Order: sequence, then structure tokens, then C-alpha cells
Amino acid sequence: MSNTKRVIVAAPRGYCAGVDRAVVTVEKALETYGPPVYVRKQIVHNKHVVSTLEQRGAIFVDELDEVPTDALVVFSAHGVSPAVHEEAARRELRTIDATCPLVTKVHREAKRFASQDTDILLIGHAGHEEVEGTMGEAPERTTLVEHPDDVDHLDMPTDKPLVWLSQTTLSVDETMETVSRLRTRFPLLQDPPSDDICYATQNRQLAVKQIAPKVDLMIVVGSRNSSNSVRLVEVALEAGAKRSERIDYASEIRPEWLDGVETVGVTSGASVPDELVQGVLDHLEERGFPKAEEERLTEENLTFALPPELRRAIKKHDLT
Repeated sequence: MSNTKRVIVAAPRGYCAGVDRAVVTVEKALETYGPPVYVRKQIVHNKHVVSTLEQRGAIFVDELDEVPTDALVVFSAHGVSPAVHEEAARRELRTIDATCPLVTKVHREAKRFASQDTDILLIGHAGHEEVEGTMGEAPERTTLVEHPDDVDHLDMPTDKPLVWLSQTTLSVDETMETVSRLRTRFPLLQDPPSDDICYATQNRQLAVKQIAPKVDLMIVVGSRNSSNSVRLVEVALEAGAKRSERIDYASEIRPEWLDGVETVGVTSGASVPDELVQGVLDHLEERGFPKAEEERLTEENLTFALPPELRRAIKKHDLT
């Protein structure tokens, strides 16, 4: 084995506070109420997490009309629009809202700006649950901007105040490029009161940027529908990685990816349990690579309390 081979694993990686809270919410709901517990959409965008929870009795549905009357339903970390809350109340479903508090913050901003008659430019991806939830707060006031190039086609007055908000899991660099083009076109554009892109998304991108210039191959563990995982693949290439690939499991690593490769970087999206990263590191060791060195950008110690409705139920359950 060549002693020049290296594996560098990025940190922070994997679970963020919002994902951890959402996954634990479903686990605790199953323990407290017993199965089945319905979940609207994937609780987090990770294939492995979803199938593990299904085995324990969670039932994932696309819409509330698939949930029986009187059942318990958990809303995913990505958030839902007011229309979904209203439908749940109308059907008298019991609900637990596992929306990430950082997404809730963006919802509040959208409501507040709309109530002030300020038009909102939401930077994000069409069809993503988080974007649908945020736009649902003020649909008549919100315009979606998907790419920097979309700015040129916006048909809005340039002499009226506007504010930009963003999906929390985007590429920081691309978002700022979009904002810069918006600002050129709309001189009265306001910034949100605080940065919408979540701390975990930023930290994972910065950690990848730190190691990407040294690697021949960057392996990003994460699912195809995970926006922040897909962004990590792009960020790695932009920062100098010779190649970058996204996988769900170590078994998806193709032997030819490792041909002639000396240094491999490994990271994972914010909805990925670390056991999947460990599987990749074990796989690389079996292929003759040494134990991984961790390069840590920063420590993360943020945690979020469980949803209040679940905390009350657990307390009651523990007392009986």
C-alpha cells in the first residue's frame, strides 16, 4: 500500500440540531403513543433515516388526506404552510410540529414583511417542501427566485421596497450571487433581519471548502432529495476537488472512482446519521486507504427542545 494515501473526513458533518430534533420527535412519538405515527412527507431528506423509522412503525404520507381521522401526524423538519395546519385542524387530526426552529424563523419573517405590504423575493428551489411552506405564509406577496439568472426576468417595480429571504439549505455563495444581482436591479432591496441560511449548512460548506483543494475525490454521504447534500457536491468541485460524488451508502462507491486516487475527502449532509459515514470510512480502509484524519472547522453545540406538544405528552406518559 502506498503510504501517500490519505482520507480526510470533514467536521462538522451530518446531523444538525433541527434534524436531530425532528428524528427524535418521531422516535419519542412512537414510544409515547405507540405505532402507527403518521409523518407528512419525509421527516428529513434521508433514505436510511426514513426506512429505519418505517421499521419502527412510522407511516410516511405525501398529503393529509392519506391520514385516517383521529390519527397522530408529525409535520416534517421542512415546515408546512398555514393551509396544511388548517386542514389538520378541520379534520381534527392530532399534530406534532417538528419544523426546524430556523425554518420557523423564516416563516415568521415572511408573515411580518407581508403584513407590512412588502413584497418578498424568496431564493430557493421550486417544489422543495421548505419553499412550499414559506411561500404558503404569504403567497400573494412572494416571488420565487431559483437562480441568479432569473433576476433579469423579474417583472417587478424597481422603486418599491422589497426584501429577500432564502431557503435555509442553499449554497451560501450562489445565494449571495443572487442577492448581489437583485441589489443591482432593485436598489431598495432590504436584507432579512438575520441570515436565513442555517448555521449547519454554512458550517458544512465551509468545512468542505477547507479540505476540497487537497482531495482527488470528495465523497458526500446524503440522499438525492437532500438540498444541502447536493450543494456539498457542488461546493467541493467549486473549491478545487478533482471529483465529487454523492452516495447514500458505502456500497454505492464504484471501484473506478478510486483508480489513481491518493486523497479522499468524506463529508455528509445535515440529515445523515454518522453510522453511514463510518460505513464509507470502513469501505475505504478495506480498499487499502489508511484510517481517516478529521479536519474540524468549528464545534457545534446548538440543541433545540422537542416540540412542546410532545414534551407535555411525554411528561403525562411518564407520570402514569
